[in-house]
Amino acid sequence: MFETVREFISGSYAPHGYCLLWDPWLVWTMAVADALIALAYLSIPIVLVTFVRKRRDVAFGGVFWLFALFITACGLTHLVGLWNLWNGAYALEAVLKLITAAASVLTAIVLWPLLPKAIALPSPARLREANKALRAEIAERERTEAALVQARKMEAMGQLTGGIAHDFNNLLQVVSGSLDLINNRAGGDERIQHLCGAAISAIERGRRLTSQLLSFSRIQRIELRPTRIADILAGLRELLSRTIEPAILLDFDVEDVPEAVMADPVQLELALLNLAINARDAMPDGGRLTIALDRQRLEGRDDVPDGDYVGITVADTGSGMTPEVLARVFEPFFTTKPVGRGSGLGLSMVFGMARQSGGTVAIDSRPGRGSTVTIFLRAVEEVAEDEAAPRSAAPDAAETIAGLNVLVVDDEPIVREVVADMLVDLGCTVRTAENGERALAMIEREIPTAILLDFAMPGMNGAEVARAALQRWPDLRIVFATGFAQSDAIDAVLGDRAIVLRKPFSPNTLVQALQSAMVA
Repeated sequence: MFETVREFISGSYAPHGYCLLWDPWLVWTMAVADALIALAYLSIPIVLVTFVRKRRDVAFGGVFWLFALFITACGLTHLVGLWNLWNGAYALEAVLKLITAAASVLTAIVLWPLLPKAIALPSPARLREANKALRAEIAERERTEAALVQARKMEAMGQLTGGIAHDFNNLLQVVSGSLDLINNRAGGDERIQHLCGAAISAIERGRRLTSQLLSFSRIQRIELRPTRIADILAGLRELLSRTIEPAILLDFDVEDVPEAVMADPVQLELALLNLAINARDAMPDGGRLTIALDRQRLEGRDDVPDGDYVGITVADTGSGMTPEVLARVFEPFFTTKPVGRGSGLGLSMVFGMARQSGGTVAIDSRPGRGSTVTIFLRAVEEVAEDEAAPRSAAPDAAETIAGLNVLVVDDEPIVREVVADMLVDLGCTVRTAENGERALAMIEREIPTAILLDFAMPGMNGAEVARAALQRWPDLRIVFATGFAQSDAIDAVLGDRAIVLRKPFSPNTLVQALQSAMVA
């Protein structure tokens, strides 16, 4: 047996060097080449096996083992070729070549079906792109979650401010209505009338405060009307002079004040106040805050129709904004202020107010060079005279509602009493109900000419009472008198015919509302 193996290894054939005529250059060139190729071939499988063992999660791991077998066989073939330069073991070389052929054919058979799967594997570039997209998706999800949390906070704040506004406006209505009754019954006593007027002015400021709370919470809808800019800026100048730090120079460049713009005065004042506060925060070490006006004609723009507009500009000399921040300033909940210092809603509210008013907003800012925000609103020539209408109802106006049978529905006893007294002074016949169920029962017994209906009440709210009443008595005249009303709920019942009195209201406003209801 050993003799057979020795014969198989050594053989009786002439060595390969004999075929090369034992030319030293050829023999040693072949020897060195075979030796180097064999060493390389035999080292490669070591690398492949080590890689597969360390990375058991790698795809197509079995192919690596086939490659290792195939390359090992190739290396051994070259080693035998080196041996056969001086020996004649061609039988051994033939067997190794058969093994190499089998390994190579098997590898090819396995490789071809795997080719589509291998091609489908993501490249490093695709993996980087996918990773980048995943990071962007995670960041967007985090922003969405943060926005959702903020939205829930704002919703909770809206409910809170709505409740506060309702209760506070009810209190203001009691005080306001009582003062109006005292004023009307003063019998020409100028001192009493003067004191009542001062108190009513304070009540009006309280009403504007609650209106701003509702506007900030997105509860109160925008009410467009011709608005005198001079009136808005006068109130804003007084407010800013008390709130802006002494280190900031306040400059009002409003010599040529246009007559009016189309806007909601409360929303416009709140928007300008937000811009002023942002400017103040951008100048912690002091600077200049400028508010200026400029009438322009805008044409050929995609965001607003052609026409005359008034540009209300708020400019500061503060830190300014980078292009990246500037591109996102109108996004809701986006803020660069520390946590707890800003809601990220200020500029988005300014933009929303301008767009709802038929205008737009332009902003220019550079780092270290301050910011300039301009609100463009439609210019109008005249302001309706009823902007400055007196609180007390004119005798002729009061006569138009005298004799009306009015049902007052409000859950606050003192509010019912004061409003009922106001209506009695205006010549109306009045009944009162403390809730929706009681009101419907009273209508069943005697149908009133009109209903003065509160919105936020226990049990049935005002919209539900109105819906139930109109289903049975379609011609019933309804006026909502409320300190906080969800406009959508009212619109769903009466649509464009909805008449809403915002508490606190004056006798004159009450007369106008009832007149509108009677002709609706």
